Amino acid sequence: MTAALLAANTAGYTMPPLWRILTKSGYFLGLCAAIGATVTYATTVRPALRARTDGVDRAAADVAVLRQRSARYLAWSGVVLLVTGYLQLAARLARAGKGMPFADALAPDRIWHFLRAPAAPGAWLPQGTVYLVQNAVLALTAATLTALFAPAARRHLDTLARTALPLALATTLIAAVPATRPKNADSVTDLVLDQVHIVSGTVWLGGLALLAALAGTRGRLGAGAGLLWAELWRRFSLVAMVCVGAVVLSGLWLSWRHVGAVDQLWTTGYGVVLLVKLLLVLGLVAAGAVNQFWLMPRIVRARRADDTSSLLHLTLRHFPRVVWGEVALGVGVLAVLPLLAGSARSEAHSPQAASSAAVFSAGAALALALAVSLYATAKASDALAGPATADAATAPVPLPAPAAEHPSRSKA
Repeated sequence: MTAALLAANTAGYTMPPLWRILTKSGYFLGLCAAIGATVTYATTVRPALRARTDGVDRAAADVAVLRQRSARYLAWSGVVLLVTGYLQLAARLARAGKGMPFADALAPDRIWHFLRAPAAPGAWLPQGTVYLVQNAVLALTAATLTALFAPAARRHLDTLARTALPLALATTLIAAVPATRPKNADSVTDLVLDQVHIVSGTVWLGGLALLAALAGTRGRLGAGAGLLWAELWRRFSLVAMVCVGAVVLSGLWLSWRHVGAVDQLWTTGYGVVLLVKLLLVLGLVAAGAVNQFWLMPRIVRARRADDTSSLLHLTLRHFPRVVWGEVALGVGVLAVLPLLAGSARSEAHSPQAASSAAVFSAGAALALALAVSLYATAKASDALAGPATADAATAPVPLPAPAAEHPSRSKA
């Protein structure tokens, strides 16, 4: 809020109306819920729950509990996506109309007229058609997820989650389809990297929220659940590192396009808001570093020592506390995001950014350096855990077999 007040007092900056701030933040919250939950379930939760050790079911009850919580979370994600998507569509109409109040834009007949409007001069397809297709996919995504409210549908959790995943991704990708021909290569790069930024950010934040919610089941889990959660955190740490790399690279490009000099971060309204967002993201990265360099090595050492009590405490007490802090910072990012209106370059009357071979070469070098640093981070985390003392110490974490082979699965 302080950033908003500072930005509002900066010459050349226009504060978005409150309905625009709330609808945009809400829409990205819906994307985090749908994209983050489905991707994290597919890449982290489902593989961990399905892992086997010598074909013996070791913790079917824990698996059933986590599957049930996952199904409920995904179902509510569908509700959040549907509601926030409708509000975002109404906000698009209010912005397209000349002085149309947001309350009037909520009317279904006005929205339907907006979606069926003909193409503007020079456009290769109507903008309303793009939004119509996008929101049809959004509604299908929400319907697939909300089906998990039905107990019978939860038996098909994996199938429904896999179905919703590409639909959720398509919800944001379709909205980025330009109705007019892009002006140049930079415009195309902006569109691509903007979607990379959105998808990687929603997977990161939404995945954290899903795992934090699943950790709330610790009171219903057995004493051996620490083994399962050690694998969950390990898998998600890899997903998060990929997301961090994508967020950083795409964010640097987008920042360069909108900010022409370092001092514009505190002399323009756009820059002030961006600076606050950067600080929040740095907080997220710092919390991730705590997980990677302090908690993960301790978890590995506890597993090697077969210290069930410490493993359970680390994975379901310490780790979730840090993750909830990350979720709070993520909510801050979503709250600040709608305030990024305009451009610092425009406010400061700086030349517009234009790419060149040198710019792309520098970007490629930066991407390579970032990939090396993330690889080094993973290796450093392994080194902090200390050397394995036995062959078994380097073996995969023993995990429960699929709950489908246990009678308790039918209760999920």
